[in-house]
Amino acid sequence: MSDLTTAPPSIPVGTGLSMFDPLFLGIDEYGHPVYLPLIYRNILIGGEPGAGKSSLLNTIVGHAALCADVDLVLIDGKQVELGLWKDCADVFVGPDLDHAIDTLERLQEVMDNRYAYLLSQRRQKIHQGDDFDPILLAIDELAFFSATVGTKTEQEYFSALNRDIASRGRAVGIIDASATQRPSSDIIPTSLRFLFAWRFAGRCVDESSSDVVLGRGWAARGFSAASIDPDNRGEGLLLAHGGIPARVKGAYMSNDDIIRVADYAAWTRRTRRTTTTTTAAELGAVA
Repeated sequence: MSDLTTAPPSIPVGTGLSMFDPLFLGIDEYGHPVYLPLIYRNILIGGEPGAGKSSLLNTIVGHAALCADVDLVLIDGKQVELGLWKDCADVFVGPDLDHAIDTLERLQEVMDNRYAYLLSQRRQKIHQGDDFDPILLAIDELAFFSATVGTKTEQEYFSALNRDIASRGRAVGIIDASATQRPSSDIIPTSLRFLFAWRFAGRCVDESSSDVVLGRGWAARGFSAASIDPDNRGEGLLLAHGGIPARVKGAYMSNDDIIRVADYAAWTRRTRRTTTTTTAAELGAVA
């Protein structure tokens, strides 16, 4: 017989979203919705300050936070851009290069362990419903960690770790979403850019900066983020491998919107965390 004096535990009602579902990114120039599949892919976001890159990254993190089958690793040089999602994150890193490097090293170890598991199962990638969940690695202000703080050796090591995760992590469900307001060749070398299936160039100061994000030659073909109206924040050129850049207006959440979604997402994730998932255990050493 149940103890009627004990209140039953609350049961958070989730959204039913999965990281295997495409996320709503915004609308195209014809007003049609743009949905972006991120599983097995990475996304690179660049643009001048105020172009809306952090807003787009918040949209991506917000979708992931509402998914029941993804863990969040957030790295934010300014703390405040992704900080509102801190209670949803399995790992949150502020302006601390050592912590950022430790986190990427742990992710690299997780990645290697997952590949060893797939090899033992004679498989090539994870599937929806596997014992371990996808992981979203979101980095806001890539340049802070790769070119601003720490020694040159530390910066290069951070960049090498991020490049390795972007290169090898996709098949084991690690999604790299990196953003920078300094789209220059030293921050986004060609070897890194080619690892991102999706590239979004918000308003850029010149055509060369636009090409750093999208790829060399697009500005000469008439696709330049430097032509975007500086007052039209959130608009950018979205490119997929093998495709043509398309004008997209990114979805926008106000600060209050983010707080509401983040609080709800943290509440729905609370029960899930009490029953430790494989992925949460993998990431626990980094927290």
